[in-house]
Amino acid sequence: MSASASVPASTAASTTRPVPLGAGLAFPASLVVLLIIMVPLLQLVRYSFNHFDPSEMMQQAFTLENYARFFADPYYRNVFLTTIGVAALCTVLALVLGFPVAYFLARTESRYKSLFVILLVFPLMVGSVVRAAGWMVILGNAGIVNAVLKRLGLIEHSLQLMYTPTAVVIGTTAVVMPYLILTLQSVLEGMDFSVEEAARNLGADFFTTFRRVVLPIAAPGVAAGTMLVFILCMNAYATPVLLGGTGLTMMAPALYDQITRASNWPFGSAMALILVCATLLMALLSNWLIHRRYVKTMAS
Repeated sequence: MSASASVPASTAASTTRPVPLGAGLAFPASLVVLLIIMVPLLQLVRYSFNHFDPSEMMQQAFTLENYARFFADPYYRNVFLTTIGVAALCTVLALVLGFPVAYFLARTESRYKSLFVILLVFPLMVGSVVRAAGWMVILGNAGIVNAVLKRLGLIEHSLQLMYTPTAVVIGTTAVVMPYLILTLQSVLEGMDFSVEEAARNLGADFFTTFRRVVLPIAAPGVAAGTMLVFILCMNAYATPVLLGGTGLTMMAPALYDQITRASNWPFGSAMALILVCATLLMALLSNWLIHRRYVKTMAS
């Protein structure tokens, strides 16, 4: 009997089994990221149960008064509902306006496709404050929109576009739309467009093909993109502050004011946790609904 034949089968299998080096190498970095995220979050959880004293700023305690104050105060309830409404509206607008662009980028075979992608990515290299400042120039009383409307004779006096909910929705949608387009494009590029052509050949019109073929296939990308965009909209700070002013208050600026101006860390921490939990809950719920619809459509 040869030496190679005398080697146990288990030993031979162990020598050929690949070692999960990737997981081992990624573990330290993953642990560091987890600590960076979890340590401040756990600290906020502890602060949210403390008591606020104007003279001492914060007293160690375990009370639910901060959460009770938030849900009992009509002002903060309105801020919370306004944030959800603005985030949902911006997410829907980004999806409606961004889906055709993502579809075009996925299907086009133009030699300028790389240029289109670069133009799409370029706004992401500019900070939210700079982009909001650009919208201030466009929507201001002496901005481009009012100047064009006056030149066309459609208005006599400048429209109040700045410091309104409309300005916040426009600016926030413009900020988050590239994220949604890039997410959808990556999914649509993996789509077999011959399926769409087959549906057309069988007599389906454009809208039927889109609803029964394209949209179900793109559902995972829609779920991922809308979740990302909704989270960004819920936690937006610079755009609501610069474009909304006192005309619209959202959760991120409100809790920032509690921590920096009022020095009320317990209440600000409670607001931050409510914002985080509500964002994750609604994002996961929408993701579940989209995937449920996707599974049902693909099964039928």
